[in-house]
Amino acid sequence: MDRAEARERSLDAAEELFYGRGVKSVGMDDVRAASGVSLKRLYQLFPAKEQLVEAYLERRDARWRGELAAFVERQEEPRERILAVFDWLGRWFGEPGFRGCAWINAHGELGATSERVAAQVRAHKRAFREYLGALAGAAGLPAALGGQLFLLAEGAMVTAGVTRSAEPAAEAREAARLLLDAV
Repeated sequence: MDRAEARERSLDAAEELFYGRGVKSVGMDDVRAASGVSLKRLYQLFPAKEQLVEAYLERRDARWRGELAAFVERQEEPRERILAVFDWLGRWFGEPGFRGCAWINAHGELGATSERVAAQVRAHKRAFREYLGALAGAAGLPAALGGQLFLLAEGAMVTAGVTRSAEPAAEAREAARLLLDAV
């Protein structure tokens, strides 16, 4: 197996394990067993678990934001694109195995002790907030609305993760609709 394949297999296993069980409860040997990548090769790729967590979050960020944008772009009306964010969140919350926001979870476990992990979390949240601000701007709305929409979405993520329900997305969507109507 070449380096690129070993890296992808390691990240696939890490994502499934870290997201499903939590970062702290998963050891590098667990990732080795799930990926089929030798422990020596795993440590060549990721000399420390923190680097594996960082790479997992970075890769997941690109996929998460890409899937969100692709879903939102299906809407023609700028205002509907904003509301589509909450529709997409509802779909995500309803997926089998949904365990909340990977970045919030990782920050809760490692944010106070790992600057690398905290930086990945901040970058993801900043990009999501900026995306919402851009959607608001494209709809001719104040850019500050992006921050308010961000707080609605983040609150829905936390609540959905705790309650294991997709309902917070619908509630946040309705709050966003009311907010849009008021502006």
